[in-house]
Amino acid sequence: MLIVIENLLSSEEVAQFREKLSSAQWRDGAQTAGTRSVEVKQNLQVDRQCPVGTELGYTILRKLGQNPLFVSASLAETIWPPVFNCYQDGGHYGTHVDSAIMRDNDLGLTIRSDLSATVFLSEPDEYEGGELVIEEQYGAQGVKLSAGDMVLYPSSSLHQVAPVTSGQRICAIMWMQSAIADATERAMLFDLDQSIQALSVGRSADDPDIDRLIHVYHNLIRRWAQV
Repeated sequence: MLIVIENLLSSEEVAQFREKLSSAQWRDGAQTAGTRSVEVKQNLQVDRQCPVGTELGYTILRKLGQNPLFVSASLAETIWPPVFNCYQDGGHYGTHVDSAIMRDNDLGLTIRSDLSATVFLSEPDEYEGGELVIEEQYGAQGVKLSAGDMVLYPSSSLHQVAPVTSGQRICAIMWMQSAIADATERAMLFDLDQSIQALSVGRSADDPDIDRLIHVYHNLIRRWAQV
């Protein structure tokens, strides 16, 4: 399941992010890659000790918590702090799969990566190439969104970032552990929740049919959640 969340950040917020990132401490992104991925990763990342990255990361996490579509699609239990990266001068990230278990001993954080997300901070016309290519059940899909938009997709998917042949592709990436580990169950809950929201339009707050659907939704979460 691939979900696009439009306008997670406003154009004004994107401009503020870009201004602050211009003074951030960047380093070779290959330093954070896994044993195999290091061979195919060529980008820059904001140092995780950099206060700018920490501040902007908190802003993204706060926006995610306020976004109903994200909450519905992810049912996120734990979110890895956002990582900011930059692709330029042919920078790319070849085909890879995200690590299933991610650990940060400094933060005391361990998660199972169920979902991955990219928040785009560059407009599509600011760079050539740089598509996020995600291999899904029915074939590969290229993603290149407007600045401020986010794409959410399964961490289990093979994916890559195509070479950026001109300009800069700046974005934030993160991973999350969902309360619902099974992707099929999570997709069913998302469809049910979206249907409940659509059917609720124009109905009273105490509509018995909607109440029954909400009852089913939450009891399915109780049955499937791993918390």
